[in-house]
Amino acid sequence: MALPVVCVVNNLDRNDDLDSVDPAIAKMLEGKAKRVSLKEALEIRAGGGDIDGVLTLCHAHVDGDLLDSLGSKVKVVSNYGVGVDHIDLPACTVRSVVVGHTPNVLNEAVADFAFTLLLAAARRIVKADKYARSEEYKAYSNMVLLGKAVHGTTMGIVGMGRIGTGIAQRGIGFGMKILYHNRSRNENAEKTTGAVKVPLDELLEQSDYIVLICPSTPETRHLINSAAFKKMKNTATLVNVARGPVVDTEALTQALKDGEIDSAGLDVFDPEPLPRDHPLNSMENVIMAPHRGSATAETRRAMAEVMMENLLLGLAGKPLIASPSY
Repeated sequence: MALPVVCVVNNLDRNDDLDSVDPAIAKMLEGKAKRVSLKEALEIRAGGGDIDGVLTLCHAHVDGDLLDSLGSKVKVVSNYGVGVDHIDLPACTVRSVVVGHTPNVLNEAVADFAFTLLLAAARRIVKADKYARSEEYKAYSNMVLLGKAVHGTTMGIVGMGRIGTGIAQRGIGFGMKILYHNRSRNENAEKTTGAVKVPLDELLEQSDYIVLICPSTPETRHLINSAAFKKMKNTATLVNVARGPVVDTEALTQALKDGEIDSAGLDVFDPEPLPRDHPLNSMENVIMAPHRGSATAETRRAMAEVMMENLLLGLAGKPLIASPSY
């Protein structure tokens, strides 16, 4: 019996080079599915063959046009990651294509990284590292590179799902007061962390550290805009581990220039990556990472396993273990 044919869609210009993304994925596919690049998939279609499934890597876009080009036999789109804002979910639904993603296995890694950015921005770690390696560092000085306190401050979390709850739990270890804004009340987070649900404006006004971990949707696009920055303390730090479009990039740039907020820790951007000449790249009060929130070896392996299980279940016409609500 012929193996199902799976098209690998990668936003990196690497054809179907899975080894450059996660070596585990290629190994997991062996004997279970034939992997092909998008170019090869279109050649198969031109020759009258079928494509059975799609693997999406690195936030590659999947829309109706792509699905149509791959033919009506596609049963499943399995995504390597939890966010699916790059996948046209309604287009999948009308074509009877199920979508899988990899929630939960990355919760702790992302929560860790959010707090890493918070601490790095607060204590000016990147600049301190650069200074410690430079010729400027000749002797100990009491007043060089003073940071901000974290212990005993107020953290506001926008998006109190599992990752948001994990971030709150880390804040408790630092004696922080936790505020949150969410579409619905999270009683578990309130019980385990003492978090208090408040309107967004109140969160912006009261928080010393504001952490974004909400989904990217039309409703959350530019949720943090010029008006939002004007409500924040001028000593506030913004941390974004959600998606780039949740923050108005130009409003953030201006707020940092004008001193409306103190600093930012960014793992995501809009656009992503930023143009190399963008002003944010040269600001010393901005800590940046190239979308590394879930990037631990352990988490990547777990993500690969869930993605593959979703793929194989979808190919078999069985319910997926993890599918976004839509």
